[in-house]
Amino acid sequence: MKEATVESYFKIFGSEPDIIVKGPGRINLIGEHTDYNNGFVLPAAINKSAYIAIGKREDREIHLFSEEYNNKTVVNIDTLKPSKGWTAYILGVVDQLMRNGMTLDGFNIVLHSDIPIGAGCSSSAAIECAVAFALNHLFNLQLSRKKLALISQKSEHEFAGVKCGIMDQFASLFGKKDHVIKLDCRSLDYTYYPLSMNNYKIVLLDTQVKHSLASSEYNIRREECEEGVSIINKKYKSVKSLRDTTVHQIEECLPHDSNIYKRCKYVVEENHRVTNACHFLLAEDFISFGKTMNTTHSGLSKMYDVSCSELDFLAEKAQTITGVLGARMMGGGFGGCTINLVENNSVDQLISICTDAYKNELGLNLKAYTVTLEDGTYKLV
Repeated sequence: MKEATVESYFKIFGSEPDIIVKGPGRINLIGEHTDYNNGFVLPAAINKSAYIAIGKREDREIHLFSEEYNNKTVVNIDTLKPSKGWTAYILGVVDQLMRNGMTLDGFNIVLHSDIPIGAGCSSSAAIECAVAFALNHLFNLQLSRKKLALISQKSEHEFAGVKCGIMDQFASLFGKKDHVIKLDCRSLDYTYYPLSMNNYKIVLLDTQVKHSLASSEYNIRREECEEGVSIINKKYKSVKSLRDTTVHQIEECLPHDSNIYKRCKYVVEENHRVTNACHFLLAEDFISFGKTMNTTHSGLSKMYDVSCSELDFLAEKAQTITGVLGARMMGGGFGGCTINLVENNSVDQLISICTDAYKNELGLNLKAYTVTLEDGTYKLV
């Protein structure tokens, strides 16, 4: 991919790029929809990445080219405004850097990516982080990785219109090979936990569907959680987010037949699952870790209501296969991938059984990706 990105840059702009950056996508082992509730998550960077080739210009223009979309766009750096599509993830970062007082000039940029689009591997965050990292080096901005993560997150809020938490950008920038990251999304304190994959593989099963509910329902879930916090706060003033509350307080303060009750209870229980999962990793108890993944899927499907029939089908089918320790939906929901923790000798069986069943029973084609845990965003040249 590096060579192809350089080749594209030379073909489009007639020169060599100044910098090439690799920004990985991410998986999340456990801790779903907890990040924007100031909770805990357990992500990792993976071996699917966005590649950025970038070089300075002598004017105030930004020339963007995407290899995947075979599309070139030219904008003036002084008249940026929110856009749709792939350019939003680049221009949003530029906008946020300038809003943070950074001095930038025009540049050329080529984007090339092998992250599956719509699979829940955060291709958008990978692009944002790669661009932020590249511009940080190109213009000697001297920003920390933590600051780059926050700028990338804010750019998605402002330009893409998705009020995402910090997990995706943090994982893309802070990933560590053969490790997962336990991230406190309130303080941004983090701890690496080794994930020995000698006997296991992580397999993503891509539904290849993305229901139109995804973006709107994501923001609705956030609002429902905030409403629950507001109700609980009337009695318990110390509760500022779901991170601060307990299951007991939820049972006491929220009507049990309401969606808000279900959303809030799921998030609080999921935070506990992240903590327990880290203990299981330290003990190399992958059986218990897998069971925790299964419980998370049940909560996402039945309490948080962000799954869909395709995700449920694949998770439930995988959980019946010998050698599959855990299977759940991953990401925002309503499509994308399931993430599966699988014994090495059961990987082929998992993919074969689920591919056939998905086609025979739902009439849909399945894609599968086996991923490894890799380092976070870094400069190749």
